[in-house]
Amino acid sequence: VQLQASGGGLVQAGGSLGLSCVASARIFNGYNMGWFRQAPGKEREFVAAISWSGGSRYYADSVKGRFTISRDNAKNTVYLQMNGLKPEDTAVYYCAADRERYYSGSYYYDPRRYAHWGQGTLVTVSS
Repeated sequence: VQLQASGGGLVQAGGSLGLSCVASARIFNGYNMGWFRQAPGKEREFVAAISWSGGSRYYADSVKGRFTISRDNAKNTVYLQMNGLKPEDTAVYYCAADRERYYSGSYYYDPRRYAHWGQGTLVTVSS
């Protein structure tokens, strides 16, 4: 397994959860990392991304100000801290690794950029 996500669960609206995704070094070092989510009956959508150095972070408008992406390059781990959760945040959350090392373009939100995907972790937010 190259990407292993964890941390999902059931939380009440307004609560917080933290997701983690451990990756193999081969696909982590030097690669941008992203979080996507897919709700039942909906397409997979971009949530957040972080550059390979950690110096740049990007968020979907729907989560901006509530979610924080970070990475620990020494641990080959990317995180997603989710605060102020809403029922509409309910989804399976996937971490992903970019297909191109040191990519600095602007298509970080496009799932086609990502070559490796974790198995997903379910986040359920009750109202």
